[in-house]
Amino acid sequence: MKKVLCAVLFVLLCAFPATAGELQVGDTASDWSFPDADNRLYTMEDWAGKVLLVNYTDPDEKDINEHFTEAMKKAKDDGLLKEATYAGIGIADCKSSWKPDSLIRSFGAAKAEKYKTVILFDYDALLRNAWGLKKDSGNAILLDKNRVCRAIVRGRVPDDQVAPLVQLAIDLQNQ
Repeated sequence: MKKVLCAVLFVLLCAFPATAGELQVGDTASDWSFPDADNRLYTMEDWAGKVLLVNYTDPDEKDINEHFTEAMKKAKDDGLLKEATYAGIGIADCKSSWKPDSLIRSFGAAKAEKYKTVILFDYDALLRNAWGLKKDSGNAILLDKNRVCRAIVRGRVPDDQVAPLVQLAIDLQNQ
C-alpha cells in the first residue's frame, strides 16, 4: 500500500509541480518591458552586465521592504555596490492596488528620487504572474549578470536575511 501511495504521489508531483511557472533560485529570469512615470519603456537589457535587484511591490505595501532597500542603499553609498556593476530598481504591481495609477506614479516618482533609481509600473500583473510573485506584498529578486535568479523573497525580507542578501549582491558583482 505504501508503494502505491508513493507512486501516486510521485505521478501527481510530476504532473502538477507546485512551483510550475514560478521563478526559482537557479532559473534564468524571463525578460519584461514596463514603462516609467514618463512612459519610457525599460527591459532587463537596460541593465545588461549588471547584478540587478528587482523590488516588485504592491503600492499599498510600498514600505514592506524599506529596511532591505535602505541596507542596499547604504552598501551602495559606502562604495560596496558599484554603479558600473549593480543596479536596484522598483516595479509597482499596480493591478493589486485599489489606488489610481496616477497616484501610484507619484509614489513611484518619490521613491525613484529618494533612491536615485528607476521605478517602473506593471499595470496588468504580468511579471507577478510570469514569475509567480506574491500578490498584495513585496518581492525582492536578486539576479546575477546573466539574469540567473540568485535569491528571491516573496513577502517581507526577514531581518536576519538582510545582511546575507547584501553580501550576496556584493559578491555577485565581483564575479
